[in-house]
Order: sequence, then structure tokens, then C-alpha cells
Amino acid sequence: MPTLLILGSKPDPVLPPATEFDAVACANASGYSANRHSLPAPVLTAISAVVTSGIGSGKQSMDALSGRRTESLYLVPQLDKPRKLRKKIKTLPITIKTSPWYFRLRLRQAGYRWNRFVNHDATFYLELIDTLCRHDPQIMALVADKKPSTGVITLLIGMSLGSYDRFIMSGFSFELTHAYADNPEIHQRGTTLSRHTPTDLQVLRRLVEIHGNIFTTEPAVHAQAGIPFLPPD
Repeated sequence: MPTLLILGSKPDPVLPPATEFDAVACANASGYSANRHSLPAPVLTAISAVVTSGIGSGKQSMDALSGRRTESLYLVPQLDKPRKLRKKIKTLPITIKTSPWYFRLRLRQAGYRWNRFVNHDATFYLELIDTLCRHDPQIMALVADKKPSTGVITLLIGMSLGSYDRFIMSGFSFELTHAYADNPEIHQRGTTLSRHTPTDLQVLRRLVEIHGNIFTTEPAVHAQAGIPFLPPD
């Protein structure tokens, strides 16, 4: 039973025994934790385009990614609602900094390396969520308001590959905390809660209900999303 470990970037991940998984998939800068805990280089890493936008937490992620590598790098674009022309003009600098060519340039400048670059558009990810959640209208209504986190997108990508029968989620807590730095967004927002949490919880609950092959080592993920703990060996 090939198993993929989905590694988030939260502090002090509860990792399963090395015998329990066959490969690692990373979300954003969780390659830092993979390296720190001597895990294998990830077979895939999904990184949000926001990481190169210039925001404070993105700069921290860029620093943490320095010197890391992955087999396949997935650029996760912003899944925002359509913008009016005036809004598009106002946000043009951000649009440029989150574009595929700029994203690749900045990551290479940071010393991050990959063998395969995957650049799907937003529609691909929306259809992926819809397909794996079996066209649940309530899920897609939530996604239309706020997309899932990159961590959950990483899980969805792994499930779509058809190469793994089981998935283990470690290093997740539904908070803005990071293993490699104090996220400035916590101070700015006055909360540790991620805005992605409501969508993440519903998507994860639906995936577990449908597929039944997702497990976790994290108490917070078990308690909040209802994902079963990884069975003891």
C-alpha cells in the first residue's frame, strides 16, 4: 500500500515512523521541516503564488525554501473571483509578482530547485476539488468564498496522481503558525486562525467520508476535521 506523507509547515510536526510512508509531499515551505527532520526530498511540493508576492509571510517562506529541492513543483495560483478593470489595474503589481515567470525567477534566485514545473490554472484546481468531493454543492459554495489552504491542495494533488493508496497528514494545525518563523500575519490580524480553516475542515471531512484513506498524526487535525489517527503498526 504506497503511502504519501503530506507535510504541512506547522511547528513541531508529529511525524509517523519512517516505515509508515513511501514518499513525502510538501506544502509551501514545509521543505524546511522535511530537511530538519531528515525526511526524504519531496516527490512534489505545492507552493502558493502568494509566496512571491512580497508580503511578510511570503518573504519568510522564501528564506525557508533557500537551498531546498523537490522533484515536482506545483504553482498554486490565486483562485480569486473575477475582478473589475479598475481593481485589476490597482492590483497589477501583485499580479506580476504572482505570475508563473516571476514565481520561477524568484524561487531560483532563492536557491530552490526542482526537476519538473507544473503550472495549472485556477480552473484545474477548482475542478480537482469538485471531482474529489463528488460535486458537493455546499463544498463548492465554500470554495467560491475562500479556497482551501495550500496544505489541503497538496493532499488533493497527491490523491489525483493515482500512485498512492493512503495519505497521512502531519504538520497541520489550521493556524497561521510556521516552523521556521513567527508569521507577521498573526500580529496584523490579531488571531492565529487561518482564513482557510472553514473551507479546509469541510473539504477534509468530505474527503474522509468519500475515500476513507486519509489519516493523521496530529491531535488538532483529528479533533477538528474528524480525520482518524494513523493506526498503530
